[in-house]
Amino acid sequence: MTVDLSVDFCGIKHENPFILAPSPSTDNLDLLIQAFEAGWAGAVLKTVAVDSRVVSRVFPMVTRVEQDAAFIGLQNIDLVSEHTVETVERNVRILKERFPTKIVIPSIMAFAKEDWQSLTKRFIAAGADIIECSIWHPHGTEWTLCTKVEEPVGTEQIASWVKEAAGDVPVIIKLSALDSDIIATAVAVERSGADGVSAINTIKSITGVNLDTLIPYPNIAGLSTYGGLSGPALKPIALRCTAEIAQKVDLDIAASGGITTWKDGAEFLLLGANTLQICTAVLRFGLGIIDEFKQGLEGWMREKGFQNLTEVIGKSLPYLVEHSRLPRGIQVVSTIHKELCNGCGVCLSACRAGGHQAIIWTDGFPQVEADKCIGCGICRAMCFLKAITLIRPSRAKVHV
Repeated sequence: MTVDLSVDFCGIKHENPFILAPSPSTDNLDLLIQAFEAGWAGAVLKTVAVDSRVVSRVFPMVTRVEQDAAFIGLQNIDLVSEHTVETVERNVRILKERFPTKIVIPSIMAFAKEDWQSLTKRFIAAGADIIECSIWHPHGTEWTLCTKVEEPVGTEQIASWVKEAAGDVPVIIKLSALDSDIIATAVAVERSGADGVSAINTIKSITGVNLDTLIPYPNIAGLSTYGGLSGPALKPIALRCTAEIAQKVDLDIAASGGITTWKDGAEFLLLGANTLQICTAVLRFGLGIIDEFKQGLEGWMREKGFQNLTEVIGKSLPYLVEHSRLPRGIQVVSTIHKELCNGCGVCLSACRAGGHQAIIWTDGFPQVEADKCIGCGICRAMCFLKAITLIRPSRAKVHV
């Protein structure tokens, strides 16, 4: 069966749904050329402001976020592009001349209406396919590169300014999960006439604190600051934002946040994303990861019988309902598969701490007492070996 990976985003056709998110990778013309040659459908260039030269970087800009030595994300204190607007304009022209079918998306940040509109017009003249507006930035306001905007009214105003200047060229607004009401903001974007949203931006965070020096990470000559969290840790939040926006607003969605594998990408598509922006995974594994993304998604679609992405996008949304609509009275109990269990005892600790006391220790392995188990799933969630499943007993209890 032939599978078509192309997708329509804001009226612009992408050869596949995978594009590079704004990052150091998209601030370098040589890397962008390599990415397009490797098979990425497009790129969002690193955010540029009218006077980005006022920005003064500090190093290191990026720190690892981990739990028990496992990578869960990156925190960055990077700022906007260090290039001038003229340089980014030149890069847009070069990319579009060399790769006319690739999607080139400048990301802009501005302080006033005239700056928003000026940047928009300049990049469209250079050949931009779409304009992305970076309204929320953790450090942009202190450098007076933009105005602090959190409420839907301010977002709607900026989006309308940019759309007025852009005309028929699509405009997307980057949203933050830190917004007090991301759905209200998405509705405001829709009212503005903009064409789509990018969800979500990095989340303001602290990596941790050095217990020897007492200085939070990253240590910049004895001081630290807040940064933007990206990577796998963001995925559950980004999935939620994508689904809620898709259910409530008629806008195209560029999803970002924790997309590390093609499977992650498929989940975002199923929850309503039209295209996928990747950053942290590229920094970890390189630009060549695009082959795995495309091959994996294509193989899964063929296995499931999907011929194109239109059949995939939003397919899982009907299963998401309000809590009150979930079916009641269905009883399940935990079942521990001894052949998969290594006897670590995590499930026993979880059940005792959870207050149900349904797991006992017998001959070096845990065992479930079905008459005490309420099916909460804490033990299954804690089992890293996936040796526990939840099944409906033959004579089920009913919990109302």
